[in-house]
Amino acid sequence: MFDVLVAGEINPDLILSGTVVPEFGQVEKVVDSATLVIGSSSAIFACGAARLGLKVAFIGVCGDDVFGRFMLEEMQKRNVDVRNVIIRSNGQTGLSVILNNQTDRAILTHLGLIPALRASDISDALLRQSRHLHVASYFLLTALQPDLPDLFRRAHSFGLTTSLDTNYDPTEKWAGFDKLLSFTTLFLPNKAEALSITRSDNIESAAEQMANKSPFVIIKLGADGALAFHDKKIIRVESIPINIVDTVGAGDSFDAGFVYGYLHKWDLEKSLRLACICGALSTQQAGGTSGQATLDEALAFLR
Repeated sequence: MFDVLVAGEINPDLILSGTVVPEFGQVEKVVDSATLVIGSSSAIFACGAARLGLKVAFIGVCGDDVFGRFMLEEMQKRNVDVRNVIIRSNGQTGLSVILNNQTDRAILTHLGLIPALRASDISDALLRQSRHLHVASYFLLTALQPDLPDLFRRAHSFGLTTSLDTNYDPTEKWAGFDKLLSFTTLFLPNKAEALSITRSDNIESAAEQMANKSPFVIIKLGADGALAFHDKKIIRVESIPINIVDTVGAGDSFDAGFVYGYLHKWDLEKSLRLACICGALSTQQAGGTSGQATLDEALAFLR
């Protein structure tokens, strides 16, 4: 029934843009804009994958509140199946406030129910309906972390492939990957995350270390494109020139592009090029989903 099952966090993003560095002492500053948009790495990925034409289901936990209802309604508008989302009337949906100054951003997150998803919430029946399982924001999903290797192993036993995007570790400990990577088909960190996880200062060395456990290591390099390490070979792909408005969610759109290519059995370089295009095009509008490309829009650059 589904090409991709996404298990992850649910929270909107409140994006403040302009002069966003706060000053304490009750100093009030005026920003250029404030926008409430779909947030969470997992949800942005899900919307990007659906935008490319994949059939996507989502499972996570949110509250029966204004932020939770906003997220579910917006994901449904983008053809993401949210029937398996767990809604808790006594809980509070998470929220991220993003301070965006065009070239960089800072993120303040209230976790709420973000960490509440457990591996036991994801049934065998749901896995059997899917071809691929994607997990993002590993470090925020604290209830899922201990059982994620077993969940990935269970997914593999039903014939699914798996992918993981760690996102940033607020504790900066970067631990827990020795066992997990052995069950991860596609590992999708960015450069900073890859270097932090491996304690390396060289991106090729970091990729090689992680590829000893995960068959496909794909590292996002931002404006410099991306590299992939597979079968003892490194492939590099450049990004495309683009007028950047907002980089929020670009890595998640990148992931969606790569997973699309992988599930359609494209070769590694072509999948990597599509991923870079999807990531770049998503930065042309504010928020993680507004600028996400359709397959035809992405293929125009791929050709």
